[in-house]
Amino acid sequence: MTQLSIAKDGDISESMHKVADIEGVSTDFLKEKIAAGEIVLLQNIKRKDLFPVGIGTGLRIKINANIGTSKDLNDLELEINKLKEAIKYGAHTVMDLSTGGDLTEIRKRMIEESNVPIGTVPVYQGAYYMMKKGKSFAEMKVKDFFNLIQEQAEQGVDFMTIHCGVTRSSVNRLKKDGRLAGLVSRGGSLMVEWMEFNKAENPFYQYYDDLLAIAYDYDITLSLGDGFRPGAIDDSTDRPQVQELIILGELVERAREGNVQVMVEGPGHIPINEIETNILLEKKLCKNAPFYVLGPLVTDVAPGYDHIVGAIGGSIAAVSGADYLCYVTPAEHLKLPDVSDVREGVIASRIAAHVGDMIRRNEVDWDYALSKARKDFHWDEVIKLALDPVKAETFRSMVKPQDNEVCSMCGDFCAIKKMKKVLGGGE
Repeated sequence: MTQLSIAKDGDISESMHKVADIEGVSTDFLKEKIAAGEIVLLQNIKRKDLFPVGIGTGLRIKINANIGTSKDLNDLELEINKLKEAIKYGAHTVMDLSTGGDLTEIRKRMIEESNVPIGTVPVYQGAYYMMKKGKSFAEMKVKDFFNLIQEQAEQGVDFMTIHCGVTRSSVNRLKKDGRLAGLVSRGGSLMVEWMEFNKAENPFYQYYDDLLAIAYDYDITLSLGDGFRPGAIDDSTDRPQVQELIILGELVERAREGNVQVMVEGPGHIPINEIETNILLEKKLCKNAPFYVLGPLVTDVAPGYDHIVGAIGGSIAAVSGADYLCYVTPAEHLKLPDVSDVREGVIASRIAAHVGDMIRRNEVDWDYALSKARKDFHWDEVIKLALDPVKAETFRSMVKPQDNEVCSMCGDFCAIKKMKKVLGGGE
């Protein structure tokens, strides 16, 4: 049984009760939206002690943090520290995108150390293991792809990015139309390499029912990857991207028919005035499946500050209807993120998610409470309520003003204090 099949049967699982309680929605509402495929609950059946995370219509916007090793930097303990930092600062999920070291052991440790759902892109493991053998990824056999899925499912992975929409027809569209940055998805590019070498269809598309069977057995949520997501503003909302989205919409319906939970991934690099259009397209073509977006990144010119670029795009996406934001760190496009990069990325995405929740769920009480504490010069409360209390306290303590009520920026010219004296201290 999956959460989707339970909901379709009209029943309410223990996980649904937990999610409904933390989200402040009724169990009936949650059950109906899960049954319709508009909400997914991330929880592999192997992870009995995991508190499930709900993503989709009517729930708070969630954020994901990507971590993982590479060939050039393979330090398991560093990745565990990143995992803990991401969770500490509010990531709802973490994806292990490791491509260096003992990937099975890395994933095992992450699952053991994490109290949030863990996601993966299984083909990364296939590519790495083929490279270690001195072979090309294109030499993988079809059965190897599904063995990877089975192995990671059995290990306890809660959701997986699978690039099922990268098909021979969509590759031909890319060849015909062209792009400035081409194809920037690692998983998508691997599937294109395999298809071109073997002159064959994407096995995850051709044998999609086999993928659904494994996902059903473990109640893994499939995250249908956007292999054709634009990697440059110039490539945004083009025909290859939209063609893939049409294919993903069809695969969403097949997953729901098979009682498998599914969400859809989206761009990527898109200008700010196209974000709402992209959300609308996904929701229409994919029948309101939860939408998981990277950023989006609204300009290409800010390497080193892409967490800010992503937060700008994420705020617009969140308000427009995106359900799940993949964080972007300051290291994006430049290097593997370190612990501080992870923290900055999580905080930036949390800001974007909260901006969306303020509008979509009218969650403004937090802002009201902090503003009131600021007006009353209750600095301990301001720091406690801050999204990043550690940074707020650090900044507050850097320069101590003579007057403890004010901060060191305005000092004696504090507008709030002056108006309290002139006009009184009313609300």
